[in-house]
Amino acid sequence: MSETNKQCDPIPEEFESYEDAAAFWETHDTTEYPDAFTDVDVVAEFRGRYFEVELAEDVAIALQRQARRSGVTMSELANDLLRKQIIPAG
Repeated sequence: MSETNKQCDPIPEEFESYEDAAAFWETHDTTEYPDAFTDVDVVAEFRGRYFEVELAEDVAIALQRQARRSGVTMSELANDLLRKQIIPAG
């Protein structure tokens, strides 16, 4: 059988679980099903970057407590504290 005449397994209407879906797509390729998918136009907007910083446990606990007392998120408090410490005023 040539590659152009190759028969593909049908895509299940519904998968029993994420694991079943993963198992199916590990052995199949979306390019085997050109009529099953629709192209869409997407407009994406870059809204900012976020960074992960590791904190010592005692620092994280203190940050969390202070954020609760201040009524802000840990991220807001950490950004505010860091801005005051490392970005020159003025």
